[in-house]
Amino acid sequence: MATRVTAGGEHPVPVADELEADTAELHRALTELIRVYQFRDRDRICCYDVSVTQCYALEATVLDGPLSLNDLAARLYLDKSTASRVVDGLERKGYVERTESPRDRRVLRLVATPAGRALHARIQRDLLDQERELLSEFDPEVRRSMTRLIGQLARAASARVDTSGGSCCIVG
Repeated sequence: MATRVTAGGEHPVPVADELEADTAELHRALTELIRVYQFRDRDRICCYDVSVTQCYALEATVLDGPLSLNDLAARLYLDKSTASRVVDGLERKGYVERTESPRDRRVLRLVATPAGRALHARIQRDLLDQERELLSEFDPEVRRSMTRLIGQLARAASARVDTSGGSCCIVG
C-alpha cells in the first residue's frame, strides 16, 4: 500500500485509489489558483478601463493578430456574438480595429491599434511584476518545473475543450 503525505500527515492510500486522490487534489489546487487569479485579474485589469475578457481579447489580438472574429471567439472559448460584443467595446475605446483581409474583402480581421498595443504593454508589465514577486519565493529549478508543468497541463486541458462556440450538457 502506498502512502500519501498531506497537510494532515502521512496516510496509507491503496495504489488503485492514487489517481482518484491525485485528481481530487489537483481539482482543489486548480480551483483555488483560478479563484485567486480571477480576483486578481478583476481587481487589477479594471484599473485600465477594460474588462478581463476585453483584456484577454486584446492580448490575443496583440500576440497572435491579426485574427478573424471566429478565431478570436475560439481562442477565448466564447460564441461569436459574445466575442463580437467584446470587440465592439475595444473598438469604441480605440484599442482594436476591424480591417479587411487582403485575400478576401468579405473577411474582417481584428488588429490592435497603437493605443491597444500600449495598453497591453502596461497591463503586461503590471501583471509580470506581480508574477516576478511571487516566483522570487521559489528556487530556480522549482520555478522552471512549475512553469513547464502548468504549461503542459494548460495545453492538455485546452486540447480537450470544444472551441466551436460552447455547448451546455444536461446533468442528469
